[in-house]
Amino acid sequence: MHTSTHTVLYDPDGLIEAELPLDREPYESLVKAVLAWTGEDTLATRDYEQIALQLTGHARALAADVRRRADQLPKSSGPWALADVVLREAEGRLSATLEGTVRCVQNRARLVRALYERLDRLEAALAPERVVPSGG
Repeated sequence: MHTSTHTVLYDPDGLIEAELPLDREPYESLVKAVLAWTGEDTLATRDYEQIALQLTGHARALAADVRRRADQLPKSSGPWALADVVLREAEGRLSATLEGTVRCVQNRARLVRALYERLDRLEAALAPERVVPSGG
């Protein structure tokens, strides 16, 4: 008899994931470093593949977060439409085969950057409007 110490979570609506904040700072630092690369490939192919995998996993989680935030807005709104365009683009780029190259890693880094930009704009659109006191 084999007993497992693993528990399978059933979360079809992604509610557990929705409550976990993304660890943004290390990925923004990675994106910045990757986009600063110039010249020839200096790392081994497997190193580029590993970095691309890291960025891909984060981009998928980030895209899911962007989708959850966008779905809180009316579908007729401009921010929702722009998020939808970015998410369709992300889906296409994430479906591309990973390569162990600088170009591939930088493309994934650009995608993460674009998703964070869209997430920030969605959060601004969802923030309650500030009331500016009159008079003075």
